[in-house]
Formats: sequence, C-alpha cells, structure tokens
Amino acid sequence: MSTQTQKATQTNQTNNVYAVYKQNVQKYFESITKNTPQYFQATTHFQEECMKVAEKTFDAAISMQQEFAQKSGMNTEIPNAAKNVIVDSNKQIIQAGSIQNQIVKTAFDATTQNIKAFNDNVSAFTDLNKNIIQSWVESFTSFKN
Repeated sequence: MSTQTQKATQTNQTNNVYAVYKQNVQKYFESITKNTPQYFQATTHFQEECMKVAEKTFDAAISMQQEFAQKSGMNTEIPNAAKNVIVDSNKQIIQAGSIQNQIVKTAFDATTQNIKAFNDNVSAFTDLNKNIIQSWVESFTSFKN
C-alpha cells in the first residue's frame, strides 16, 4: 500500500464517526483508570480524618464536662441499672453497625459479581445484536432487488 493510500485510510478512519467515538471513549476510560486510585486514596484519607476529628471532638467534650462537674462538685455517680442500659445500648449499636456493614459489603460483592457477569457477556450480546442487524439488512436489501 502506498504512503498516500495509508494516509488517506488513516484520515478516513480518524474522520469516521465510529473511529473518533471509539478513540474518545478509550481516552475517557484511560483517564478514569488513571485517576481512580488517586480518588480512592483521597476518599479514604478524608474518611480517616473525619473519624479522627469526631473522636477528638467527643473526647474533648467529655473532658470539658468532666472537669466542669469536678470543679463544681457535681455528683457524677450513676446507678448500676443506668450504667448497664448505656453499656448494653452501645453494644447493640455497635452490633447493628457491624451487621449493616456486612449487608453493604454483601450487596457490593453481589453487584460486583453481576457487573463481572455482564462484562463477560458483552461480546455475546454484541454478536447477537450484530446477527440481528445482519438479518434485517439482508431482509431489507432483498426487497430492494
């Protein structure tokens, strides 16, 4: 193939709407693939900082209230029954959070498996659609003749 023919073919390919579309889709996904780890890292770091500030804020509030109670001579003793209610409620809240995390993780895992199954079958769907289009084209072109 001559150099002019190759250039003309390349120009036709790059001017073809599907070639341009495919190139841009590939560039888009390359960009996402490159940026996703950075996004994940930033999100994880943000979540860690939020947890640190929440814990530090609660600790500071408790310390301030404790100091105020001590300096004002307030009685801070609570009955065992109230203590047990608080401790048991906290255990249930933690357990509910753990169950919620398991449910969310299971939902993510199931969704991921469904996406993988779809991804594995994209080619089959495409081939099926190509066959359908080919049969339509053949049907319509036979009417023209």
